[in-house]
Amino acid sequence: MEYETVQGTSVPKIGLGTWQTAGQETYGAVRTALAAGYRHIDTAQAYDNERYVGNAIHDSDVDREDVFLTTKVRPDRFRPGRLKRSVANSIRRLDTAYVDLLLLHWPNPLADLRETMAAMADLVECGDVRHVGVSNFSKKRLMKAQRVSPEPIFTNQVKFHPFKPQRELLRYCQDADVLLTAYSPLGTGGVLDDDLLRTIGARYDKTPAQVALRWATQHQNVVAIPKSTSQDHIEQNIDIFDFKLDREELDRIARPDPVKNGLAFAKGTIGI
Repeated sequence: MEYETVQGTSVPKIGLGTWQTAGQETYGAVRTALAAGYRHIDTAQAYDNERYVGNAIHDSDVDREDVFLTTKVRPDRFRPGRLKRSVANSIRRLDTAYVDLLLLHWPNPLADLRETMAAMADLVECGDVRHVGVSNFSKKRLMKAQRVSPEPIFTNQVKFHPFKPQRELLRYCQDADVLLTAYSPLGTGGVLDDDLLRTIGARYDKTPAQVALRWATQHQNVVAIPKSTSQDHIEQNIDIFDFKLDREELDRIARPDPVKNGLAFAKGTIGI
């Protein structure tokens, strides 16, 4: 496993996303991931699976302190009082004393971002949360969050894959020592039948998905959280650190494509 270090904290380069998984399926995926060597798990209040994520971590042989655990606050819970109550409920469902990273799931233009970030900072101060961040924020919104937050913004979790390389946002995160957490790093499956990724993968005896994940994780300040419930895919997704793409391959793989990205969006990535 490789790690990315930002703001003095190291985060596993590959984590398990749990969007659109529920119940025992979530439990099984997290148990499988932890057994395969994952130490980074991502969930959210909106996924309605925090209880199963927490149970899987509790029942595994991995110490809680060794798992980097993220959850996200629903946008309709950004008012300080409601935010704190919702996080207390998340911590209870996750069966943990704290979460490593708490994110605002989506921007809410109706919420007072300064008050929201102050409430997040209070949770850091009391020990319920170790780091705070945002998700699905543009560069402009990220910069505003940084200005008004008493705590450093640790990450911006956004869609990031070869067809949406987010170059401007990535450069900003790298300059500002902010982590970019890549969700849908496989383009909601769009990379799986890509001829270029298949050709490059053949050189390393890797699948197109593994090449796409290696592409993402070779970027500075980037970690990726592919979602899967298949044991084979979970194990393949973390088996990417025994090869390295060269500069030419990295450049060729990044191909902004509104059509392919639009197809991924249409498949439902808005819920992440």
